Amino acid sequence: MIRRPFRLLFAAAALGVLALSAPVTHADEHQAPAKDQGEAKSPPQSGRVIGLFRTSAADPGSDDGKATDGKSAEARPSAAPQGGNLLALLPPDSVTSHTLATPSGPLAYAATAGTLDLYGQGGEKIAAVFYTAYVAKDGGRDRPLTFVFNGGPGAASAYLHLGLVGPKILDFGPTGHDGAAARLVDNPQSWLAFTDLVIIDPVGTGWSRAAKPDDAKTFYGVNADAETMAKVIALYVAHNDRGNSPKYLLGESYGGFRAAKTAARLREQQGIMVSGIVMLSPLIDGAVSIGSGGSGNSSLHAALELPSMAAAELERKGAFTPQALAEAEHFALTDYLTALTGPPPPEPAARELYARVAALTGLAPEAVTRSRGFVRRDYIKQVRERDHKVVSAYDAALAMPDPYPEMLDEHGGDPVLAGFTRAYGGAFAAYARAELGFKCDMTYTLLAHLSWQWGSRDQGSMSEASASDELRETLALSPSFRLLIAHGTSDLVTPYAANKYVIDHLPASLTEGRVALKLYRGGHMLYTNPASRLAFTADARAFYAGEGTTTGRN
Repeated sequence: MIRRPFRLLFAAAALGVLALSAPVTHADEHQAPAKDQGEAKSPPQSGRVIGLFRTSAADPGSDDGKATDGKSAEARPSAAPQGGNLLALLPPDSVTSHTLATPSGPLAYAATAGTLDLYGQGGEKIAAVFYTAYVAKDGGRDRPLTFVFNGGPGAASAYLHLGLVGPKILDFGPTGHDGAAARLVDNPQSWLAFTDLVIIDPVGTGWSRAAKPDDAKTFYGVNADAETMAKVIALYVAHNDRGNSPKYLLGESYGGFRAAKTAARLREQQGIMVSGIVMLSPLIDGAVSIGSGGSGNSSLHAALELPSMAAAELERKGAFTPQALAEAEHFALTDYLTALTGPPPPEPAARELYARVAALTGLAPEAVTRSRGFVRRDYIKQVRERDHKVVSAYDAALAMPDPYPEMLDEHGGDPVLAGFTRAYGGAFAAYARAELGFKCDMTYTLLAHLSWQWGSRDQGSMSEASASDELRETLALSPSFRLLIAHGTSDLVTPYAANKYVIDHLPASLTEGRVALKLYRGGHMLYTNPASRLAFTADARAFYAGEGTTTGRN
Protein backbone atom coordinates (compact mmCIF):
# COMPACT_ATOMS: atom_id res chain seq x y z
CA MET A 1 0.00 0.00 0.00
CA ILE A 2 1.27 3.45 -0.84
CA ARG A 3 1.25 5.58 2.27
CA ARG A 4 1.78 9.29 2.59
CA PRO A 5 1.94 11.59 5.61
CA PHE A 6 -1.87 11.69 5.51
CA ARG A 7 -1.90 7.87 5.63
CA LEU A 8 -3.16 7.78 2.08
CA LEU A 9 -3.60 5.08 -0.48
CA PHE A 10 -3.36 5.66 -4.20
CA ALA A 11 -6.13 4.17 -6.22
CA ALA A 12 -3.66 1.00 -10.95
CA ALA A 13 -3.04 -2.62 -11.44
CA ALA A 14 -0.06 -4.82 -10.50
CA LEU A 15 0.42 -8.05 -12.38
CA GLY A 16 3.38 -10.35 -12.11
CA VAL A 17 4.94 -13.64 -13.13
CA LEU A 18 7.97 -15.62 -12.04
CA ALA A 19 11.20 -15.69 -14.05
CA LEU A 20 10.37 -12.50 -15.85
CA SER A 21 13.46 -12.60 -18.03
CA ALA A 22 12.34 -15.75 -19.82
CA PRO A 23 10.80 -15.30 -23.27
CA VAL A 24 7.06 -15.58 -23.73
CA THR A 25 5.84 -18.62 -25.63
CA HIS A 26 2.25 -18.82 -26.85
CA ALA A 27 0.66 -22.23 -26.49
CA ASP A 28 -0.79 -22.14 -29.99
CA GLU A 29 2.73 -21.99 -31.43
CA HIS A 30 3.45 -25.46 -30.06
CA GLN A 31 0.21 -27.40 -30.45
CA ALA A 32 -2.85 -27.62 -32.64
CA PRO A 33 -5.87 -25.63 -31.45
CA ALA A 34 -8.15 -27.48 -29.05
CA LYS A 35 -11.50 -28.48 -30.44
CA ASP A 36 -13.19 -26.45 -27.76
CA GLN A 37 -11.28 -23.20 -27.53
CA GLY A 38 -13.09 -22.34 -24.33
CA GLU A 39 -11.06 -25.04 -22.62
CA ALA A 40 -7.73 -23.96 -21.18
CA LYS A 41 -4.79 -25.55 -22.98
CA SER A 42 -2.11 -27.47 -21.11
CA PRO A 43 1.12 -25.52 -20.85
CA PRO A 44 3.86 -26.73 -23.18
CA GLN A 45 6.75 -28.45 -21.46
CA SER A 46 9.31 -25.96 -22.69
CA GLY A 47 10.27 -24.63 -19.28
CA ARG A 48 9.57 -21.09 -20.46
CA VAL A 49 7.34 -18.57 -18.79
CA ILE A 50 3.93 -18.45 -20.42
CA GLY A 51 0.56 -16.92 -19.77
CA LEU A 52 -2.54 -18.34 -21.38
CA PHE A 53 -5.92 -16.82 -22.06
CA ARG A 54 -8.85 -19.17 -22.06
CA THR A 55 -10.10 -17.83 -25.37
CA SER A 56 -13.78 -17.72 -26.21
CA ALA A 57 -15.44 -20.38 -28.32
CA ALA A 58 -16.51 -17.72 -30.81
CA ASP A 59 -15.14 -14.32 -31.69
CA PRO A 60 -16.13 -12.02 -28.80
CA GLY A 61 -17.21 -9.49 -31.37
CA SER A 62 -19.86 -11.86 -32.74
CA ASP A 63 -23.02 -13.12 -31.09
CA ASP A 64 -22.91 -16.72 -32.30
CA GLY A 65 -24.48 -18.84 -29.61
CA LYS A 66 -24.36 -16.02 -27.08
CA ALA A 67 -27.11 -14.52 -24.97
CA THR A 68 -28.20 -10.96 -25.68
CA ASP A 69 -29.13 -7.83 -23.77
CA GLY A 70 -27.29 -8.68 -20.58
CA LYS A 71 -28.49 -12.26 -20.12
CA SER A 72 -25.65 -14.56 -19.19
CA ALA A 73 -24.53 -17.10 -21.74
CA GLU A 74 -23.79 -20.64 -20.56
CA ALA A 75 -20.34 -20.62 -19.01
CA ARG A 76 -17.72 -22.26 -21.18
CA PRO A 77 -15.79 -25.23 -19.78
CA SER A 78 -12.21 -24.71 -18.71
CA ALA A 79 -9.44 -26.84 -17.34
CA ALA A 80 -9.79 -27.82 -13.72
CA PRO A 81 -7.68 -25.67 -11.39
CA GLN A 82 -4.49 -27.30 -10.22
CA GLY A 83 -3.66 -28.33 -6.71
CA GLY A 84 -7.02 -27.71 -5.03
CA ASN A 85 -5.92 -24.23 -3.93
CA LEU A 86 -7.85 -20.99 -3.76
CA LEU A 87 -7.87 -20.75 -7.56
CA ALA A 88 -10.31 -23.67 -7.58
CA LEU A 89 -12.99 -21.22 -6.46
CA LEU A 90 -12.72 -19.22 -9.68
CA PRO A 91 -15.58 -20.03 -12.08
CA PRO A 92 -15.17 -20.61 -15.82
CA ASP A 93 -14.99 -17.62 -18.13
CA SER A 94 -18.28 -16.12 -19.23
CA VAL A 95 -19.15 -14.35 -22.49
CA THR A 96 -22.34 -12.31 -22.73
CA SER A 97 -23.83 -9.97 -25.31
CA HIS A 98 -25.38 -6.58 -24.55
CA THR A 99 -26.62 -3.37 -26.12
CA LEU A 100 -25.95 0.10 -24.71
CA ALA A 101 -27.94 3.19 -25.64
CA THR A 102 -25.49 6.00 -26.49
CA PRO A 103 -25.99 9.54 -27.82
CA SER A 104 -25.04 8.29 -31.30
CA GLY A 105 -27.37 5.27 -31.19
CA PRO A 106 -27.45 1.67 -29.90
CA LEU A 107 -24.03 0.07 -29.36
CA ALA A 108 -23.94 -3.74 -29.45
CA TYR A 109 -21.00 -5.30 -27.63
CA ALA A 110 -19.69 -8.56 -26.20
CA ALA A 111 -18.42 -8.78 -22.64
CA THR A 112 -15.92 -11.39 -21.48
CA ALA A 113 -15.38 -11.85 -17.74
CA GLY A 114 -12.71 -14.39 -16.99
CA THR A 115 -9.22 -15.17 -15.84
CA LEU A 116 -5.80 -15.27 -17.41
CA ASP A 117 -3.61 -18.10 -16.12
CA LEU A 118 0.08 -17.46 -15.49
CA TYR A 119 2.60 -20.30 -15.33
CA GLY A 120 6.07 -20.67 -13.87
CA GLN A 121 9.15 -22.22 -15.46
CA GLY A 122 8.15 -25.70 -14.36
CA GLY A 123 4.77 -25.44 -16.06
CA GLU A 124 2.86 -25.00 -12.77
CA LYS A 125 0.14 -22.41 -12.51
CA ILE A 126 1.33 -19.55 -10.31
CA ALA A 127 -1.55 -17.08 -10.58
CA ALA A 128 -4.89 -16.32 -12.16
CA VAL A 129 -5.58 -12.75 -13.26
CA PHE A 130 -9.17 -11.56 -13.54
CA TYR A 131 -10.11 -9.31 -16.44
CA THR A 132 -13.18 -7.93 -18.18
CA ALA A 133 -13.11 -7.21 -21.91
CA TYR A 134 -15.71 -5.17 -23.79
CA VAL A 135 -15.62 -5.40 -27.59
CA ALA A 136 -17.97 -3.57 -29.96
CA LYS A 137 -19.74 -6.05 -32.27
CA ASP A 138 -19.21 -4.03 -35.47
CA GLY A 139 -15.84 -2.49 -34.60
CA GLY A 140 -13.46 -4.74 -36.49
CA ARG A 141 -9.98 -5.98 -35.59
CA ASP A 142 -8.33 -2.59 -36.13
CA ARG A 143 -10.51 -0.67 -33.67
CA PRO A 144 -8.58 1.11 -30.88
CA LEU A 145 -7.93 -1.15 -27.91
CA THR A 146 -7.37 0.26 -24.42
CA PHE A 147 -5.94 -1.63 -21.46
CA VAL A 148 -7.25 -0.18 -18.19
CA PHE A 149 -5.90 -0.48 -14.65
CA ASN A 150 -6.26 1.38 -11.38
CA GLY A 151 -3.56 2.14 -8.83
CA GLY A 152 -2.50 1.52 -5.30
CA PRO A 153 -0.46 -0.48 -5.69
CA GLY A 154 -3.25 -2.68 -4.37
CA ALA A 155 -6.39 -1.21 -5.93
CA ALA A 156 -8.69 -3.27 -8.12
CA SER A 157 -10.02 -1.87 -11.38
CA ALA A 158 -13.62 -1.42 -10.21
CA TYR A 159 -12.98 2.32 -9.72
CA LEU A 160 -12.33 3.11 -13.38
CA HIS A 161 -14.63 0.31 -14.50
CA LEU A 162 -17.77 1.55 -12.75
CA GLY A 163 -16.64 5.14 -12.31
CA LEU A 164 -15.65 6.15 -15.83
CA VAL A 165 -15.12 3.82 -18.79
CA GLY A 166 -17.49 0.86 -18.52
CA PRO A 167 -21.02 0.46 -19.90
CA LYS A 168 -22.35 0.66 -16.34
CA ILE A 169 -21.62 3.39 -13.84
CA LEU A 170 -22.24 3.70 -10.11
CA ASP A 171 -24.51 6.64 -9.22
CA PHE A 172 -23.96 7.82 -5.62
CA GLY A 173 -27.35 9.44 -5.17
CA PRO A 174 -28.45 13.08 -4.92
CA THR A 175 -25.46 14.18 -2.82
CA GLY A 176 -22.98 12.49 -5.13
CA HIS A 177 -21.10 10.82 -2.27
CA ASP A 178 -23.45 8.49 -0.42
CA GLY A 179 -22.28 4.89 -0.76
CA ALA A 180 -25.45 3.52 0.83
CA ALA A 181 -27.55 5.22 -1.86
CA ALA A 182 -25.36 3.98 -4.74
CA ARG A 183 -27.14 2.39 -7.69
CA LEU A 184 -25.74 0.87 -10.87
CA VAL A 185 -27.06 2.56 -14.02
CA ASP A 186 -26.26 2.58 -17.73
CA ASN A 187 -23.36 4.78 -18.80
CA PRO A 188 -24.23 6.36 -22.16
CA GLN A 189 -20.80 8.06 -22.13
CA SER A 190 -18.87 4.79 -21.84
CA TRP A 191 -15.48 4.87 -23.54
CA LEU A 192 -16.61 1.77 -25.40
CA ALA A 193 -18.12 4.23 -27.87
CA PHE A 194 -14.64 4.99 -29.22
CA THR A 195 -12.36 2.14 -28.00
CA ASP A 196 -12.60 -1.51 -27.05
CA LEU A 197 -11.66 -2.07 -23.40
CA VAL A 198 -9.69 -4.69 -21.46
CA ILE A 199 -9.95 -3.94 -17.73
CA ILE A 200 -7.48 -5.82 -15.54
CA ASP A 201 -7.17 -6.48 -11.81
CA PRO A 202 -3.70 -7.03 -10.31
CA VAL A 203 -2.77 -10.16 -8.42
CA GLY A 204 -3.96 -9.77 -4.85
CA THR A 205 -6.87 -7.51 -5.81
CA GLY A 206 -10.31 -8.11 -7.26
CA TRP A 207 -10.52 -11.82 -8.00
CA SER A 208 -6.88 -12.12 -9.08
CA ARG A 209 -4.88 -14.44 -6.86
CA ALA A 210 -1.50 -16.15 -6.62
CA ALA A 211 -1.72 -19.94 -6.47
CA LYS A 212 0.39 -19.93 -3.30
CA PRO A 213 0.14 -17.06 -0.82
CA ASP A 214 3.89 -17.09 -0.24
CA ASP A 215 4.47 -16.45 -3.95
CA ALA A 216 2.30 -13.34 -4.06
CA LYS A 217 5.18 -11.06 -3.14
CA THR A 218 6.83 -12.00 -6.43
CA PHE A 219 4.22 -9.84 -8.16
CA TYR A 220 4.67 -6.76 -5.98
CA GLY A 221 7.35 -4.49 -7.39
CA VAL A 222 7.85 -1.72 -9.92
CA ASN A 223 9.94 -3.67 -12.43
CA ALA A 224 8.26 -7.07 -12.15
CA ASP A 225 4.88 -5.40 -12.40
CA ALA A 226 5.65 -3.49 -15.59
CA GLU A 227 7.26 -6.48 -17.29
CA THR A 228 4.35 -8.74 -16.44
CA MET A 229 1.73 -6.25 -17.53
CA ALA A 230 3.52 -6.02 -20.87
CA LYS A 231 3.35 -9.83 -21.16
CA VAL A 232 -0.35 -9.83 -20.32
CA ILE A 233 -1.09 -7.21 -22.97
CA ALA A 234 0.98 -9.03 -25.59
CA LEU A 235 -0.86 -12.27 -24.90
CA TYR A 236 -4.28 -10.66 -25.18
CA VAL A 237 -3.30 -9.03 -28.46
CA ALA A 238 -1.98 -12.31 -29.87
CA HIS A 239 -4.84 -14.54 -28.75
CA ASN A 240 -7.51 -12.11 -29.95
CA ASP A 241 -5.89 -11.15 -33.26
CA ARG A 242 -5.63 -7.45 -32.33
CA GLY A 243 -2.21 -6.74 -33.79
CA ASN A 244 -3.62 -4.08 -36.12
CA SER A 245 -5.44 -2.20 -33.36
CA PRO A 246 -3.96 1.07 -32.11
CA LYS A 247 -3.13 0.27 -28.50
CA TYR A 248 -3.69 2.64 -25.59
CA LEU A 249 -3.12 2.46 -21.85
CA LEU A 250 -5.32 4.12 -19.24
CA GLY A 251 -4.06 4.23 -15.66
CA GLU A 252 -5.19 6.07 -12.56
CA SER A 253 -2.78 7.31 -9.87
CA TYR A 254 0.01 4.73 -9.59
CA GLY A 255 -1.57 3.34 -12.74
CA GLY A 256 -0.27 6.33 -14.65
CA PHE A 257 3.23 5.54 -13.43
CA ARG A 258 2.68 1.89 -14.38
CA ALA A 259 1.44 2.87 -17.84
CA ALA A 260 4.68 4.70 -18.63
CA LYS A 261 6.76 1.76 -17.38
CA THR A 262 4.60 -0.77 -19.24
CA ALA A 263 4.76 1.13 -22.52
CA ALA A 264 8.55 0.96 -22.34
CA ARG A 265 8.51 -2.78 -21.59
CA LEU A 266 6.05 -3.40 -24.42
CA ARG A 267 8.44 -1.72 -26.83
CA GLU A 268 11.61 -3.30 -25.47
CA GLN A 269 10.44 -6.83 -24.71
CA GLN A 270 7.30 -7.47 -26.78
CA GLY A 271 7.85 -5.40 -29.90
CA ILE A 272 4.54 -3.58 -29.37
CA MET A 273 4.36 0.18 -29.77
CA VAL A 274 1.72 2.04 -27.80
CA SER A 275 -0.18 4.76 -29.65
CA GLY A 276 -1.02 6.75 -26.55
CA ILE A 277 -1.39 6.85 -22.79
CA VAL A 278 -4.13 8.50 -20.77
CA MET A 279 -3.09 9.18 -17.18
CA LEU A 280 -5.64 10.14 -14.55
CA SER A 281 -4.30 11.79 -11.38
CA PRO A 282 -0.96 10.09 -11.96
CA LEU A 283 2.18 9.68 -9.95
CA ILE A 284 5.00 10.43 -12.41
CA ASP A 285 7.93 11.55 -10.26
CA GLY A 286 7.83 10.67 -6.58
CA ALA A 287 10.42 13.24 -5.55
CA VAL A 288 8.24 15.99 -7.03
CA SER A 289 4.79 14.74 -6.04
CA ILE A 290 5.69 13.40 -2.59
CA GLY A 291 8.85 15.24 -1.68
CA SER A 292 12.38 14.01 -1.15
CA GLY A 293 12.42 11.14 1.31
CA GLY A 294 8.63 11.12 1.39
CA SER A 295 8.48 13.67 4.21
CA GLY A 296 6.44 16.17 2.26
CA ASN A 297 8.43 19.00 3.86
CA SER A 298 10.35 20.11 0.79
CA SER A 299 9.77 23.69 -0.26
CA LEU A 300 9.05 22.71 -3.85
CA HIS A 301 6.50 20.09 -2.87
CA ALA A 302 4.73 22.54 -0.53
CA ALA A 303 4.55 25.11 -3.31
CA LEU A 304 3.19 22.57 -5.80
CA GLU A 305 0.53 21.44 -3.35
CA LEU A 306 -0.72 24.94 -2.44
CA PRO A 307 -2.79 25.48 -5.64
CA SER A 308 -4.87 22.37 -4.89
CA MET A 309 -5.61 23.69 -1.39
CA ALA A 310 -6.54 27.03 -2.94
CA ALA A 311 -8.86 25.27 -5.40
CA ALA A 312 -10.65 23.55 -2.51
CA GLU A 313 -11.10 26.84 -0.64
CA LEU A 314 -12.44 28.50 -3.79
CA GLU A 315 -14.95 25.67 -4.14
CA ARG A 316 -15.99 26.03 -0.50
CA LYS A 317 -16.64 29.74 -1.02
CA GLY A 318 -18.40 29.22 -4.35
CA ALA A 319 -15.77 31.43 -5.97
CA PHE A 320 -13.90 28.99 -8.20
CA THR A 321 -12.71 30.38 -11.53
CA PRO A 322 -9.75 29.41 -13.73
CA GLN A 323 -8.43 32.95 -13.27
CA ALA A 324 -8.46 32.68 -9.47
CA LEU A 325 -6.69 29.34 -9.63
CA ALA A 326 -4.06 30.72 -12.02
CA GLU A 327 -3.36 33.55 -9.56
CA ALA A 328 -2.87 31.01 -6.75
CA GLU A 329 -0.45 29.04 -8.95
CA HIS A 330 1.58 32.17 -9.67
CA PHE A 331 1.82 33.09 -5.98
CA ALA A 332 2.76 29.51 -5.03
CA LEU A 333 5.73 29.38 -7.41
CA THR A 334 6.98 32.92 -6.77
CA ASP A 335 6.57 34.66 -3.41
CA TYR A 336 5.55 31.53 -1.50
CA LEU A 337 8.31 29.27 -2.82
CA THR A 338 10.93 31.96 -2.29
CA ALA A 339 9.83 32.43 1.32
CA LEU A 340 9.96 28.70 2.06
CA THR A 341 13.43 28.16 0.60
CA GLY A 342 15.07 31.03 2.50
CA PRO A 343 15.21 32.15 6.14
CA PRO A 344 11.96 33.29 7.76
CA PRO A 345 10.94 36.62 6.23
CA PRO A 346 11.13 39.68 8.50
CA GLU A 347 8.10 41.58 9.72
CA PRO A 348 5.82 42.90 8.37
CA ALA A 349 6.53 40.82 5.24
CA ALA A 350 6.09 37.57 7.18
CA ARG A 351 2.71 38.61 8.54
CA GLU A 352 1.51 39.62 5.07
CA LEU A 353 2.77 36.43 3.45
CA TYR A 354 1.24 34.09 6.03
CA ALA A 355 -2.04 36.00 5.93
CA ARG A 356 -2.23 35.43 2.19
CA VAL A 357 -1.50 31.71 2.63
CA ALA A 358 -4.23 31.56 5.27
CA ALA A 359 -6.71 33.28 2.94
CA LEU A 360 -5.86 30.94 0.06
CA THR A 361 -6.13 27.73 2.10
CA GLY A 362 -8.79 28.58 4.69
CA LEU A 363 -6.45 27.82 7.58
CA ALA A 364 -6.19 30.07 10.61
CA PRO A 365 -3.36 32.64 10.29
CA GLU A 366 -1.80 31.45 13.55
CA ALA A 367 -1.55 27.89 12.21
CA VAL A 368 0.24 29.10 9.08
CA THR A 369 2.58 31.28 11.15
CA ARG A 370 3.37 28.44 13.55
CA SER A 371 4.40 26.12 10.69
CA ARG A 372 6.23 28.92 8.86
CA GLY A 373 4.08 28.31 5.82
CA PHE A 374 4.47 24.51 5.64
CA VAL A 375 0.77 23.87 6.14
CA ARG A 376 0.19 20.33 4.88
CA ARG A 377 0.37 18.60 8.28
CA ASP A 378 -2.30 20.89 9.68
CA TYR A 379 -4.55 21.04 6.68
CA ILE A 380 -6.71 17.87 6.75
CA LYS A 381 -7.62 18.22 10.42
CA GLN A 382 -7.66 21.97 10.90
CA VAL A 383 -9.00 23.64 7.76
CA ARG A 384 -12.62 22.85 8.71
CA GLU A 385 -12.05 22.43 12.44
CA ARG A 386 -14.40 25.28 13.31
CA ASP A 387 -17.17 23.27 11.61
CA HIS A 388 -16.09 20.05 13.42
CA LYS A 389 -15.21 18.48 10.07
CA VAL A 390 -12.21 16.92 8.34
CA VAL A 391 -11.54 17.11 4.63
CA SER A 392 -10.42 14.40 2.23
CA ALA A 393 -6.91 14.31 0.84
CA TYR A 394 -8.46 12.76 -2.26
CA ASP A 395 -10.74 15.77 -2.67
CA ALA A 396 -9.99 18.64 -0.32
CA ALA A 397 -13.28 20.30 -1.29
CA LEU A 398 -15.16 17.42 0.35
CA ALA A 399 -15.57 17.35 4.14
CA MET A 400 -17.26 15.02 6.62
CA PRO A 401 -17.94 15.24 10.37
CA ASP A 402 -14.76 14.64 12.34
CA PRO A 403 -15.19 11.28 14.12
CA TYR A 404 -12.45 12.25 16.61
CA PRO A 405 -12.85 15.97 17.34
CA GLU A 406 -11.08 15.61 20.68
CA MET A 407 -7.85 14.44 19.02
CA LEU A 408 -5.18 16.92 17.99
CA ASP A 409 -4.13 14.90 14.94
CA GLU A 410 -6.12 13.35 12.13
CA HIS A 411 -7.70 9.98 12.94
CA GLY A 412 -10.16 7.79 11.10
CA GLY A 413 -10.66 6.95 7.45
CA ASP A 414 -10.50 9.30 4.52
CA PRO A 415 -13.98 10.59 3.52
CA VAL A 416 -13.47 9.46 -0.08
CA LEU A 417 -11.24 6.39 0.07
CA ALA A 418 -12.73 4.87 3.21
CA GLY A 419 -16.15 6.36 2.54
CA PHE A 420 -18.54 6.25 -0.40
CA THR A 421 -16.09 4.85 -2.98
CA ARG A 422 -15.92 1.57 -1.04
CA ALA A 423 -19.26 0.79 -2.68
CA TYR A 424 -17.46 0.15 -5.98
CA GLY A 425 -16.33 -3.25 -4.69
CA GLY A 426 -19.71 -4.67 -3.75
CA ALA A 427 -21.37 -3.13 -6.78
CA PHE A 428 -18.90 -4.72 -9.17
CA ALA A 429 -19.17 -8.15 -7.53
CA ALA A 430 -22.97 -8.04 -7.91
CA TYR A 431 -22.73 -6.76 -11.49
CA ALA A 432 -20.27 -9.46 -12.53
CA ARG A 433 -22.50 -12.18 -11.13
CA ALA A 434 -25.87 -10.89 -12.34
CA GLU A 435 -25.02 -9.38 -15.73
CA LEU A 436 -21.63 -10.72 -16.81
CA GLY A 437 -22.33 -14.29 -15.71
CA PHE A 438 -19.14 -14.58 -13.64
CA LYS A 439 -20.51 -16.21 -10.50
CA CYS A 440 -17.59 -16.10 -8.10
CA ASP A 441 -17.93 -16.84 -4.38
CA MET A 442 -14.54 -15.35 -3.51
CA THR A 443 -14.47 -11.90 -1.94
CA TYR A 444 -13.82 -9.17 -4.48
CA THR A 445 -10.87 -7.29 -2.93
CA LEU A 446 -11.23 -3.63 -3.81
CA LEU A 447 -8.17 -2.47 -1.83
CA ALA A 448 -5.29 -4.66 -0.72
CA HIS A 449 -2.43 -3.76 1.60
CA LEU A 450 0.66 -4.70 -0.41
CA SER A 451 4.33 -4.47 0.53
CA TRP A 452 5.73 -2.92 -2.64
CA GLN A 453 9.28 -3.08 -3.98
CA TRP A 454 9.95 0.52 -5.01
CA GLY A 455 13.71 0.48 -5.46
CA SER A 456 16.32 -1.83 -6.88
CA ARG A 457 17.67 -2.52 -3.38
CA ASP A 458 15.72 -3.37 -0.28
CA GLN A 459 12.14 -2.13 -0.42
CA GLY A 460 12.89 1.47 -1.31
CA SER A 461 10.32 4.25 -1.09
CA MET A 462 7.80 5.94 -3.32
CA SER A 463 9.79 9.16 -3.28
CA GLU A 464 12.56 7.53 -5.33
CA ALA A 465 10.19 6.25 -8.03
CA SER A 466 10.11 8.09 -11.34
CA ALA A 467 8.69 7.40 -14.82
CA SER A 468 10.07 10.58 -16.39
CA ASP A 469 12.81 8.72 -18.24
CA GLU A 470 10.32 6.28 -19.75
CA LEU A 471 8.14 9.14 -20.95
CA ARG A 472 11.08 10.94 -22.51
CA GLU A 473 12.26 7.84 -24.35
CA THR A 474 8.79 6.80 -25.52
CA LEU A 475 8.15 10.29 -26.88
CA ALA A 476 11.54 10.30 -28.59
CA LEU A 477 11.38 6.79 -30.06
CA SER A 478 7.74 6.79 -31.17
CA PRO A 479 6.97 9.95 -33.19
CA SER A 480 3.20 9.35 -33.25
CA PHE A 481 2.90 8.61 -29.51
CA ARG A 482 0.75 11.07 -27.54
CA LEU A 483 0.05 11.60 -23.86
CA LEU A 484 -3.04 12.99 -22.10
CA ILE A 485 -2.83 13.76 -18.37
CA ALA A 486 -6.05 14.56 -16.50
CA HIS A 487 -6.20 16.03 -13.00
CA GLY A 488 -8.78 17.17 -10.50
CA THR A 489 -7.93 20.59 -9.15
CA SER A 490 -8.57 19.81 -5.46
CA ASP A 491 -6.55 16.57 -5.27
CA LEU A 492 -3.88 16.53 -2.55
CA VAL A 493 -2.75 12.93 -3.16
CA THR A 494 -1.17 13.74 -6.52
CA PRO A 495 -1.38 17.55 -6.81
CA TYR A 496 -1.87 18.67 -10.41
CA ALA A 497 0.84 21.34 -10.17
CA ALA A 498 3.44 18.64 -9.50
CA ASN A 499 2.84 16.98 -12.85
CA LYS A 500 2.60 20.36 -14.57
CA TYR A 501 6.11 20.94 -13.21
CA VAL A 502 7.25 17.56 -14.60
CA ILE A 503 5.77 18.27 -18.04
CA ASP A 504 7.24 21.78 -18.13
CA HIS A 505 10.69 20.25 -17.58
CA LEU A 506 10.43 17.83 -20.49
CA PRO A 507 12.04 18.98 -23.76
CA ALA A 508 9.63 21.09 -25.80
CA SER A 509 10.76 19.19 -28.89
CA LEU A 510 9.08 16.11 -27.41
CA THR A 511 5.94 17.61 -25.91
CA GLU A 512 4.76 20.22 -28.39
CA GLY A 513 1.47 19.08 -29.92
CA ARG A 514 1.77 15.66 -28.30
CA VAL A 515 1.39 16.11 -24.53
CA ALA A 516 -1.60 17.73 -22.87
CA LEU A 517 -2.55 18.42 -19.25
CA LYS A 518 -6.29 18.89 -18.68
CA LEU A 519 -7.72 20.16 -15.40
CA TYR A 520 -11.22 19.45 -14.08
CA ARG A 521 -13.07 20.46 -10.97
CA GLY A 522 -12.94 17.65 -8.45
CA GLY A 523 -10.40 15.47 -6.72
CA HIS A 524 -8.28 12.40 -7.29
CA MET A 525 -11.29 10.45 -8.58
CA LEU A 526 -12.63 13.37 -10.59
CA TYR A 527 -15.09 11.07 -12.35
CA THR A 528 -17.27 11.08 -9.22
CA ASN A 529 -18.13 14.64 -10.29
CA PRO A 530 -20.65 14.06 -13.14
CA ALA A 531 -19.82 17.26 -15.02
CA SER A 532 -16.08 16.57 -14.85
CA ARG A 533 -16.59 12.98 -15.93
CA LEU A 534 -18.48 14.13 -19.03
CA ALA A 535 -15.84 16.76 -19.84
CA PHE A 536 -12.99 14.28 -19.37
CA THR A 537 -14.74 11.72 -21.59
CA ALA A 538 -15.21 14.33 -24.31
CA ASP A 539 -11.52 15.24 -24.13
CA ALA A 540 -10.56 11.55 -24.24
CA ARG A 541 -12.71 11.02 -27.33
CA ALA A 542 -10.95 13.93 -29.03
CA PHE A 543 -7.58 12.52 -27.97
CA TYR A 544 -8.35 9.15 -29.56
CA ALA A 545 -9.41 10.99 -32.71
CA GLY A 546 -6.00 12.67 -32.87
CA GLU A 547 -7.18 16.00 -31.48
CA GLY A 548 -7.03 17.80 -28.15
CA THR A 549 -3.30 17.80 -27.39
CA THR A 550 -3.25 21.29 -25.90
CA THR A 551 -3.25 21.97 -22.18
CA GLY A 552 -6.49 23.37 -20.81
CA ARG A 553 -8.87 23.76 -17.87
CA ASN A 554 -12.48 22.66 -17.54
